[in-house]
Amino acid sequence: MAAISMRLPVVRKPVGPSGPRGGEKHLVAPGDTITTDTGYMRGHGTYVEDEKLIASVAGAVERVNKLVCVRALKTRYNGEVGDIVVGRITEVQQKRWKVETNSRLDSILLLSSMNLPGGELRRRSAEDELAMRDYLQEGDLISAEVQSIFSDGAVSLHTRSLKYGKLGQGVLVQVSPSLVKRQKTHFHDLPCGASVILGNNGFIWIYPTPEQKDEEAGGFTTNLEPVPLSDREVISRLRNCIVALVTQKMMLFDTSILYCYEASLPHQIKDILKPEVMEEIVLETQQRLLDLEG
Repeated sequence: MAAISMRLPVVRKPVGPSGPRGGEKHLVAPGDTITTDTGYMRGHGTYVEDEKLIASVAGAVERVNKLVCVRALKTRYNGEVGDIVVGRITEVQQKRWKVETNSRLDSILLLSSMNLPGGELRRRSAEDELAMRDYLQEGDLISAEVQSIFSDGAVSLHTRSLKYGKLGQGVLVQVSPSLVKRQKTHFHDLPCGASVILGNNGFIWIYPTPEQKDEEAGGFTTNLEPVPLSDREVISRLRNCIVALVTQKMMLFDTSILYCYEASLPHQIKDILKPEVMEEIVLETQQRLLDLEG
């Protein structure tokens, strides 16, 4: 029989906000008046009624000079050019793939916007079009960069760099895009022995750090060798740490994930998801981040 874990209910202490000290955000609900000053410009998530600027979504108020907008706390991914995303192929069409990227519409990866296997640079031929399913088929996971945004809001992707392409063995974690911090790089090789791709669209890929980079494959050969148990344990611990950070509404970036991983080491992997353990390791992570800022 499988062991059953039982514990007494405890009163949970609220975990404080993870923002910097003195940087409290102005949170609003739909219908709340943001300002009655007529000198402000209306941005996303707001509307004007009776000369008052009112929030149309729940979120944090952001001001850039005279422009006021509300960044929704829970939303679909809104693509921006240059974003790094992780997506899943949903359909193979003529000269393009459709990709699920957690946005309102499926994203598009054109055959002309990807590296050919082997990194060849040439015009795409009819043979390439017939071989599309050999490159990527339904269910495959890819990493890509946002190339442009169509007029209807759909995202156009490209994989014209050898760091992008088909993803092999690893674990996918789906979180809210608003919790992924924007950084210069979203590919991180963590010192604990695993790597993460923090997709701006809220899809996070955790995988064993490759021993050597395969630059010749053009990003389309996947390593299907068995993953050692030690690597699988590190990946599972990282996955549970990310879930813990997301549960407590903390921003995800390489330092917060690494600090949370180190705080979780005294605990079993499966125990990280217990509410009291989750709270303990996230509080320790917050404290280390505050000390770092101080």
